[in-house]
Amino acid sequence: MITLRTCLLALAMAGASLGPVHAREQQVQDGIAVTPLSRWRHLAPEEQVNAAAAQQYAGLLAEANDKGALVPANDPRVKRLRAIAQKLIPQTARWNPAARTWKWEVNLLNSPQVNAFCMPGGRVAFFTGIIDKLNLSDDEIAAVMGHEMAHALREHGRERMAKAGATAIASRLGGAALSAVLGIDPSLTTGATDAAGQLLVLKFSRGEEKEADLVGLDISARAGFDPRAGVGLWQKMAALSKRAPITFLSTHPAGRDRIIDIEAHLELLLPLYARTKGTTADRLPPYQR
Repeated sequence: MITLRTCLLALAMAGASLGPVHAREQQVQDGIAVTPLSRWRHLAPEEQVNAAAAQQYAGLLAEANDKGALVPANDPRVKRLRAIAQKLIPQTARWNPAARTWKWEVNLLNSPQVNAFCMPGGRVAFFTGIIDKLNLSDDEIAAVMGHEMAHALREHGRERMAKAGATAIASRLGGAALSAVLGIDPSLTTGATDAAGQLLVLKFSRGEEKEADLVGLDISARAGFDPRAGVGLWQKMAALSKRAPITFLSTHPAGRDRIIDIEAHLELLLPLYARTKGTTADRLPPYQR
């Protein structure tokens, strides 16, 4: 039986056969420039990556539940997140056809951390801190969720893990998150957290962040959420970061440039949103923050 570990152990050798890594030419999809999904992804079979993610996500939820950090499904905040996700999910396959078969999950973790993530295969988690401290509207939650979904859809983390020749992807999926949520020393939750390239704490490149912003807003706009919330979201992030460090910004660096990028694409995104409201972009009311 070929295991995920076996596949990933082969990456170092396979790298030689792939040859040097060159920048891939971007392609325009739905008006947004994206980098084609990497050939490296084939070295870590999707089924096994997703299975490992599912196992670790389940373990994370179980441990969070034991520690009283898992917000129950009947909580209005969880219902709100899942209702937003149900509108976003039908719009995801245009960015990765495999998403049609993903077993999407959305949960809320009781932690003051300003953070959220989406594991391979569509396993989403929000922290109460990001909703409460930023006082997020539904549009802003959709912007965050769409952004995190976009990282998974475009397989940014999976590609980076593959290029790094990771040999313990399954264990790394859980340790960083459990540490952040439950206040546990990462070294106690996984033996691999001292290695580079942990999937949940990857520092994405500028290009990947831009791609996730715009793809995420494309998804949310098509789902009926105002893409102008992307600007408001990052303005809130910037304001909060001036008062206290934000966990989210350790892996998703903020900056005026990303707001400029979003604003530059509103001409493309607003008509998508307006269509869901039965109107046109020029007739939309001013954005209410």
